[in-house]
Amino acid sequence: MTDQDPPTGASPASDDFAARLRKAQQAQDAKHGGKGRLDRGAQGPIGVALRIGTELLAAMVVGVGGGLLFDYWLGTAPWGLIVWFFLGAAAGVLNVYRAISGLGYATGYRRIELKDNAPPDGGAN
Repeated sequence: MTDQDPPTGASPASDDFAARLRKAQQAQDAKHGGKGRLDRGAQGPIGVALRIGTELLAAMVVGVGGGLLFDYWLGTAPWGLIVWFFLGAAAGVLNVYRAISGLGYATGYRRIELKDNAPPDGGAN
């Protein structure tokens, strides 16, 4: 590389690149519903089933693991495991409910209220 200053004017190649970049960004925005859109597309039935299973399994593993650690720490063998098992099961059911009803993506666990005829992305097209 040389230590020369970069040219002050934009070259035709950079203008062409900028035009292609804008075109690609506009195509991406049109494909995905505009800039700033946070919600994902609809999942298929296998995706929903895998998510439900993962939510339940993760909550149960954390609950049982927490119960075993609690019992080991306090020496209260099976009571911590029993209590934490039910806490993990309750957390798993709550996570599945939130995942199915769509409440897990909005701030405050509520659905986003849309105004009359307002696009879901807030009009950021």
